[in-house]
Amino acid sequence: MGCDMKRNILINIEFQEARVAVLDNDILEEFYIERSDETRLVGNIYKGRIKTILPGIGGAFVDIGIKKNGFLLTSEKINPLVLEDESAVMETDILLPHNKGQNQAKQASPLKVAQELVVQVIKEPYGLKGPRLTTNISLPGRYIVLMPYQMHFGISRRIDESQERLRLKKILEMLNIPSGMGLIIRTAGSGKGKREFQRDLNYLLNLWKRISRFSGSKGAPQLVHQEYDIILRTIRDTFTEDIDKFVVDSSEQFKRIMHFVNILCPHLKRNVSLYAGDEDIFEKFNIEKQIEKLYQTRVNLRSGGYVVIEQTEGLVAIDVNSGKFVGRKNLEETVFNVNLEAANEVARQIRLRDLGGIIIIDFIDMEKESHRNRVYQIFLEALKLDKARSNVLHVSEIGLVQMTRQRIRRSIESRMYDNCPYCKGRGSIKSALTMSIMAIRNIRKTLKNLKKRSNISVHAHPDVAWRLLNEQRSAISYLEDKYRSKIIINEDPKKHIEDLNIEVS
Repeated sequence: MGCDMKRNILINIEFQEARVAVLDNDILEEFYIERSDETRLVGNIYKGRIKTILPGIGGAFVDIGIKKNGFLLTSEKINPLVLEDESAVMETDILLPHNKGQNQAKQASPLKVAQELVVQVIKEPYGLKGPRLTTNISLPGRYIVLMPYQMHFGISRRIDESQERLRLKKILEMLNIPSGMGLIIRTAGSGKGKREFQRDLNYLLNLWKRISRFSGSKGAPQLVHQEYDIILRTIRDTFTEDIDKFVVDSSEQFKRIMHFVNILCPHLKRNVSLYAGDEDIFEKFNIEKQIEKLYQTRVNLRSGGYVVIEQTEGLVAIDVNSGKFVGRKNLEETVFNVNLEAANEVARQIRLRDLGGIIIIDFIDMEKESHRNRVYQIFLEALKLDKARSNVLHVSEIGLVQMTRQRIRRSIESRMYDNCPYCKGRGSIKSALTMSIMAIRNIRKTLKNLKKRSNISVHAHPDVAWRLLNEQRSAISYLEDKYRSKIIINEDPKKHIEDLNIEVS
């Protein structure tokens, strides 16, 4: 990041909604939203009771006191730690300081039905699935993550300078970490000293003592620790020294924020301010238009190309198109330049929209392997800004990139929009012609099943009724003659185009 980069955090508070925007040079780079009617689960710790064990899928369903039972892998030993705000909490190299690695992690005993145990939610419920659970509890602080049940020590891979990693490893060895526990140094810990880490550790140890004491005195199911809301999480996880301004438009939340900042990072209080303007804070900083684009299927590129993003239940499909961009040299160079721009924008959109699961990106075909490699590297570099973990396969010969991205909660779009009650998420509806043909089919079926001669009244959308009275007039006449019945077509402007109602009189 260049020295002239300005990073700001803006928080907009409404009656039932809190929105957080992180800007780099006035460009929206991170966006989070939380509503009062939503139940926050990720990070919460519960005392649960096992309801069912299913050996066939290697899992157990645990009652934690919510509508859907949580799912726990019965084979879990040391699960990858899952945090929504830290993509690299687990290292490929496990750092075990010489004076910390004497004790082996406890072997988990087999689970039993009706057994009570302490679990943590690592993934929100999705569709028909309940929340995903783990017994490997993790407590994130500002600079470290404490893991009470895991003998794992590591450093965020975002800290990639070898000298800094060596310095932090030495600090790890000096910290007073209780036997049997582990911790990971977060990205925000870069440049910090032993004093800051030990203070963070002491706070988390005290928190864990309270959690242990509370869970020991309560029966299951029971919530024993609730994760911070979106505002306090932002302060803990995102509000670092490189943030120039932290602005909130609620005086009530401003007081709460200042109190928390004074405890967590008092040296940053000078960067926090209360917005008192008459204009909406997001309008003032030109963010509302950027947010609105997150819900659009098409994203335009500066070159004239564009990207199309389609979410399905099973995966996300992203298609790159050259659009109006014609280039200056030849087709291969034109395609290459569009793909380079798209690689950065696709990574940004994945992050902003919080797209998860399987993602397929269809870049425009490139003949040169060097061009495919360059686009791939640019895409990987852009993904480094993402806090969610991802696994990306290389660009194929036909320009496809397959990747998976950590899914903790529903995407921004799925939380803001419901499926259309008419098209049921298809994105299209049946045409008036299709519906008029269906109407004829249903009229014939109704008349055929009648035991005595009767009249038929059809109530339909005006467009469908028009086609029945005109283009399908001969079919209507034929059915009237064959079944000796009168068929009356009625227009109903209130009806949806796919809605037909047939009455027998």
